[in-house]
Amino acid sequence: MTVQEHGRPYGRGSGSFAATVVLVGSLVGSAASGCAAPPDPKPAADPALAVRGAADALTRAGTAKASTAMEMASGGTRVTIRGEGGYDFRRRTGHLQVVLPRDPAGKSDHRPITELLTPGALYMKNRGAGVPAGKWVRVDTTALDDGNLVTGGATDPAAAAELLRGVREVAYVGEVELAGERVGHYRGVADIAHAARAASPQLRGALAAAAKGFSDHAVPFDAYLDGEGRLRKVRHRFSFSNQGRTVAVASTTLLYGFGVPVRVVLPDRRDLYDGKVEG
Repeated sequence: MTVQEHGRPYGRGSGSFAATVVLVGSLVGSAASGCAAPPDPKPAADPALAVRGAADALTRAGTAKASTAMEMASGGTRVTIRGEGGYDFRRRTGHLQVVLPRDPAGKSDHRPITELLTPGALYMKNRGAGVPAGKWVRVDTTALDDGNLVTGGATDPAAAAELLRGVREVAYVGEVELAGERVGHYRGVADIAHAARAASPQLRGALAAAAKGFSDHAVPFDAYLDGEGRLRKVRHRFSFSNQGRTVAVASTTLLYGFGVPVRVVLPDRRDLYDGKVEG
């Protein structure tokens, strides 16, 4: 579980930010668990306390494999972006291989985007036209209007959990089976601004940016916790305006394989692209 940084991987973020936010908008416009099984979940005496504690339970768990799906709908067009990777909840770092949807003709001209998630920054490879092969784009997530809750095509797994610290109302739905294990299902609404104030220091800046950028701070969610209080699955539903249109986004994060090694190596500064990113 290591993070390595070569040179100074922090390039200027403003130019990259302006181009990166196109990812969600342009797509809408186009058309195993760990070794030991956790105990069965029990209904929490205080559902809100259980949901708020999910982020801390993940920190105790250390690492996990992650699968993500981001569904976006606008003007009758619906697209889904999927990702696979791993995350270190202690270091707040992770990696995802994000696959963009096929075009309306059924062709896939997009190469998978490699994303490196770190506190305050998102690194992307194979991102956008005009970026030289092998180069990375760095985005300051604290400068994004959504704090990278939707921009990168996948919600940072730690941010997805930290959002639950802002639970405003929640109810225990019942016990269900998820990937062969029993988990407790909780449904409620989180508040982005409250989550930003309660978040861990590493995620506070990005969530504070989201609190400023989203006109509606209410985020409905469905969260699934195992017997150790760890978040196994969470589905958030966001709504925001893009070029005068309302975009509905459902972001799902699935966590499993706790304890697997997760290694994130940040690109060298000379491998960063600081020019214009198209599309």
